[in-house]
Amino acid sequence: MAQIFDPSRFSAIVSRHQEVMRLGERQRQMIFAGSFLGFLLLVFGLIEADFSLSRIINGTGKLGDFAVLMFPPEPGPLFATYLHALGETLAIALLGTVIAAVLAFPFAVLASRNVLPIWLTRFVVRRSFDTIRGVDTLIWALIWISVVGLGPFAGVLAVATADFAAFGKLFSETIETADPKPVEGIRSTGGTAAQEFRFGILPQILPVIAGQILYYFESNTRSATIIGIVGAGGIGLHLSEQIRTLEWQRVAFLVLMVLAVVAVIDFISSRLRTAISGAKPI
Repeated sequence: MAQIFDPSRFSAIVSRHQEVMRLGERQRQMIFAGSFLGFLLLVFGLIEADFSLSRIINGTGKLGDFAVLMFPPEPGPLFATYLHALGETLAIALLGTVIAAVLAFPFAVLASRNVLPIWLTRFVVRRSFDTIRGVDTLIWALIWISVVGLGPFAGVLAVATADFAAFGKLFSETIETADPKPVEGIRSTGGTAAQEFRFGILPQILPVIAGQILYYFESNTRSATIIGIVGAGGIGLHLSEQIRTLEWQRVAFLVLMVLAVVAVIDFISSRLRTAISGAKPI
């Protein structure tokens, strides 16, 4: 039976634990100052972005015009070419994700305080992750195109570079949240540091890491489409060309192809994540 809220009982609890339940004057001032500062930043950002509600309303009609021009979606004579480019996009996403995960894992171990007690090493590795993560995948694509030339190889390197830092951060945080009790048990029996990690930490973190890799593969399918626009291979190049030539029906078909593939990958990866975690499917 549901319990009825008792105001008098709640007031009594608050009176007994005022230091916990009620904010002090300094805390209220800090919350107000932080909220006011955030509001000012929002207003400043809107002004700098030249935000205009009237422009949004006036431009809404153009979206309808584009929708009419896109119907019905059709590939023209290039369906086989588009299909090959879509497969290239999937290959870029898959290879980039796998390469990044494999390379990031050992560095993530070096960045974990419960595995490596050397502060300087952790600091250098973590700041390196932050530096690489600060550069977007699209920028990495432009950099690698300048290094290795146009094509899917540059796309794979761009995705792998950007995800290397992201995986490094996520993996290290996952390792640090591992329960220390299994490690202590192995240590008490005379196990080595390698055995502590292999049998105490690794079984705990593998399901979480696998779920993170699957999620990033799904996300990288969309990223690989975008970097293709700048010449890093895949279906993005064809999408950019059709937009420039105002072939809106073909644009719609390409977008639908990408959406369909992303939906399928999302469905499969969600099932795999559920199976790995041991949870019951919804």
